[in-house]
Amino acid sequence: MRRERIVLLIVLVLICSAAVIFSGTESHSQEKKSAENTVSCITAKCHADINKVKYVHGPVGEGACDKCHGEAKGHIENPKKFKFKAIEDISKACYSCHDNFKTKKFIHSPVEEGECTSCHNPHGSDYKFQMVSKGGEVCFECHDDEIIKGKWVHGPAAVGGCIACHEPHVSDYEKNLRAKGSELCYMCHTDKAESIQQAAFVHKPVSEDCASCHNPHSAAKEFMLEAGAPELCVGCHEDIKNQLSNVSVKHGAIDRDKSCLNCHDAHMSQIAKNLKMEPMDLCLSCHNQEYKREKGESVANITKWLAENTDHHGPIKQKDCSGCHNPHGSNSFRILRNDYPPTFYKPFAVENYNLCFGCHEKTIALNPDTTKLTNFRNGSQNLHFLHVNKAIKGRTCRACHETHASNFPKHIRESVPFGVWDLPVNYEKTESGGSCAPGCHKIKQYDRVKKVTNE
Repeated sequence: MRRERIVLLIVLVLICSAAVIFSGTESHSQEKKSAENTVSCITAKCHADINKVKYVHGPVGEGACDKCHGEAKGHIENPKKFKFKAIEDISKACYSCHDNFKTKKFIHSPVEEGECTSCHNPHGSDYKFQMVSKGGEVCFECHDDEIIKGKWVHGPAAVGGCIACHEPHVSDYEKNLRAKGSELCYMCHTDKAESIQQAAFVHKPVSEDCASCHNPHSAAKEFMLEAGAPELCVGCHEDIKNQLSNVSVKHGAIDRDKSCLNCHDAHMSQIAKNLKMEPMDLCLSCHNQEYKREKGESVANITKWLAENTDHHGPIKQKDCSGCHNPHGSNSFRILRNDYPPTFYKPFAVENYNLCFGCHEKTIALNPDTTKLTNFRNGSQNLHFLHVNKAIKGRTCRACHETHASNFPKHIRESVPFGVWDLPVNYEKTESGGSCAPGCHKIKQYDRVKKVTNE
């Protein structure tokens, strides 16, 4: 009995061993068959380094070379005899997986010509999207890199971020831009876009195309400007260009600091003409100090003058300095809009006082007698005519009146420069007339109701 049990045990062991051996043989056979079916082009013998890059093309990573190259039986065993077919239409192979990019108005040349591999490595590379080189370097394989050689370079262009502005394949906008005109710039410059949307007045190039003033790649001037002010400004504002070319007196602001941008905001404003401040506030932001000119003459501190003299001239009350002054330039001294004698004496002619007669009736200096034109009369004798309308030594308006402000009625001056002497006026007002005792004659009186006889 014992011997029979031992024999039975031996038989069972042999049967199990045979089963294990058979199972191992079958498994090995299946593994071998599977390996034959999934054999790869990327081996130590063939194409060993093709996937050793940072960004590998999907089919390469999957070992599915046939997706692009098609099948070539026997190539792995005998690559010299069995060749893959040449890919006649590269873009067709790409479009079998990727969307067809030829669907918009503007097509990048390599896309249009089906040369996807001009920019992309079909197997992989160390650059995102399997680009053949880094960032903008691939663009400059075709495009001239002189466009980024200016002193000031636009941020995306400086770091090779061309696709921040340009679509690399197709676009609805010229030059394969991502958006049209200024809308492209606003995609990054969101703070500026918000300010512009809230502005009452927007500079025309800003609303149309920032590239009218700014070079989107690089330029010699700060902010990628094609030129500085005023050259850049007058490139469009030809009326101002012509004016500045023909005037004898230019506003000092145009030739100092930021030129036009001293007064105007280049993008937008809440004030007409894109002014940085309300007109008079803008003027006084500079004319709050005395200026000495090259010839020795001075320009007064108007802010101080207006504070110390309470009877303001009409344009000053209206906060309209440009009522008398042209803010760019003119052919009259102090950039006045029209003629106004800068001297104490001047032979009379109507045209000499075109500035004053722009608001005041010129007949005030043409009629020797009046009862309505002026209150400066002795009886009906027009004292404006008496002083101004002389063939040789006519007194100019400035001989008696201060053009900006005075502490006396009718803007009468306290004194007037007469060479090196401040000639006193000594004006006194009465209910129906007044008197003055200037340095040019002894005291004289006038009365509108009862004519005074002066010695």
